[in-house]
Order: sequence, then C-alpha cells, then structure tokens
Amino acid sequence: MERFKARARSLRASQTSAEAKLWQALRNRRLERWKFRRQHPIDRYIVDFVTLDGKLIVEVDGVTHSTASEIKRDAKRTEVLEACGFLVVRVSNTDVYENLEGVLEMIETSLRFE
Repeated sequence: MERFKARARSLRASQTSAEAKLWQALRNRRLERWKFRRQHPIDRYIVDFVTLDGKLIVEVDGVTHSTASEIKRDAKRTEVLEACGFLVVRVSNTDVYENLEGVLEMIETSLRFE
C-alpha cells in the first residue's frame, strides 16, 4: 500500500494541465457538496479523481487513450473499479479545455443518481 501512496503523491506533483484545470473546479467542495480526491489509490489502480461519498471516479484521458491496447486496458480498469462499487466516467483533455462547464454538468448529473 505504501507503494501506491508514494506513486499517488508523485502523480499529484506531476499532473497534466487538463487535470489541474479540472482539479481547480472540483477541489474544496466547489461542486455542490462533493468532496473529491485526486490521484487516489483504489484496488490496484490510482484514479485521477474520486468522490468516495458519491462513489464516482472521473478519469481524464489524453490522446494516448485512443489506441486499441489502451482502450482494452482502460476497459479492464473500468471493470475492476466498477466491481469495487464505483461509477467510472471518462472525459477527454479536449473536453476539459473546451467545455469545462459541460464536463462539470455531466459529473453533477452522474452524482444525482448515487
């Protein structure tokens, strides 16, 4: 578990600009009442953002997530995380940059059905 904590700490320190932008909108309960964590270990994965109370994981995907092998890996990852009781939603870097309000609305809608 310490290995995961150290890796999560490292990922927080080197987040992408899309992750940083979304984090500014989610941190400190800025999205309604929801407490989000970033780069948080769940099972054998470290997820980009999670609200434990809402059982929602938000993954921010860049261009590298469009290859066949990455799509397969992401599907397996989603399967494992959903088996842990979470809903997993994926947003692209482009969506965060160009439509942050739409991304936040989608997250809020997903949380209403918790």
